[in-house]
Amino acid sequence: MTPFTLHPQLLADCHLLGRLPHSHLLLHRNAAVPWFILVPETALTNLLDLPASQREGVLADAKRVSDYLTKTLGCPKINVAWLGNLVPQLHVHVIGRRPSDPCWPRPVWGHLELFQPYPPEQVAAIRAELLPP
Repeated sequence: MTPFTLHPQLLADCHLLGRLPHSHLLLHRNAAVPWFILVPETALTNLLDLPASQREGVLADAKRVSDYLTKTLGCPKINVAWLGNLVPQLHVHVIGRRPSDPCWPRPVWGHLELFQPYPPEQVAAIRAELLPP
């Protein structure tokens, strides 16, 4: 059996934060919008094709990230999507949105022109807050 690996494009676009109970947690490198990506360990490419227990686990991880975005960062709207048009590996986007973000109310895809990097200490703080000890 081939060991699980993350798609190289995800690793290029994101900080790898670590492992939640049901998926790998990544943080998009662009801090202009708080954007997380969950990657379950599967060869399947569609979230709805996962076995029910695994799908529910990934959604529980998404809820954990959503709670962080709403309760800690104060985002009033959370966008959740699994597109896979460019990266075929199953991954779930969990994005905090607010009227003050640079592409509101449009989707982030194709509209996020501002690039703002995360300082390393902020990545470490987000990792500490979201990942179990």
